[in-house]
Amino acid sequence: MDIKDFRFDGSKKFKLKKFETKQKGTFEDREEAESLREDHIMDLQDLQDRLYAEGKEGVLIIFQAMDAAGKDGAVKYVMSGVNPAGVTVHNFKVPSSEELAHDYLWRAMKAAPQRGIITIFNRSYYEDVLIVKVHKLHKRVPLPQRVVTDDIFEDRYEQIKNYEKHLHQNGFRVIKIFLNVSKEEQKDRFLQRIDDPAKNWKFSDGDIVERGYWKKYMKAYEDAINATSTPECPWYIVPADRKWYARAVIAEIVVSTLESMEPKFPEVSEARKLELAKFREMLINET
Repeated sequence: MDIKDFRFDGSKKFKLKKFETKQKGTFEDREEAESLREDHIMDLQDLQDRLYAEGKEGVLIIFQAMDAAGKDGAVKYVMSGVNPAGVTVHNFKVPSSEELAHDYLWRAMKAAPQRGIITIFNRSYYEDVLIVKVHKLHKRVPLPQRVVTDDIFEDRYEQIKNYEKHLHQNGFRVIKIFLNVSKEEQKDRFLQRIDDPAKNWKFSDGDIVERGYWKKYMKAYEDAINATSTPECPWYIVPADRKWYARAVIAEIVVSTLESMEPKFPEVSEARKLELAKFREMLINET
């Protein structure tokens, strides 16, 4: 597949309604798409090993989506089989009192990746231009009046772009993925959670409340994507009604990004090779 079909870098206006959520690409069925899973896992394993050993660049993968879009499953699928030592996952929920006492980027900055590490954000600082915008939650935080203006979200878009530019210029790649699920598919998944006792725990009363704000959320996502897409830190809009297709697309995006970084195992000096040869001889001649 060509991930350029899902890539948005700000060169043209993003229109959410133009993206079909039920895509299946060139795959005939789910089985064909999932047949690529082992290849993706092997590719990711090799690339992650190189990234970790080289220790020059880090990767931040951001997942944003409406409830039941498949964020958790996508994380499990993409990262299955990779070395846990080289991956960290952070789930961003309602901010704590300590987090609210800092600027909205603070908790994300604390969780940012180290060099050689792949860090996954399940939701992120984008919540502060999504749910905060939809529910006007910024008005409930003790901010100075000079900050709470009609331009507060335009200011935040600029702050986010600057932060991501800072990460990119300091050796960190940012992969931003929006799982684009339809309202009809979300309804079906909510019903599954209610009807299946094994999935009851996944359903929250708040899910129904947030669903009532669907149009406002779609507008907030469209605004945020348009305002923060850049060639260095693009957004990827992934059709999410078919989970198997979304996961195949996400895996391809991550693999392609890592391949473009060309991570390499460190090469040792000739002097070090001579030392290693001595150690090898010592080990072979042990009695």
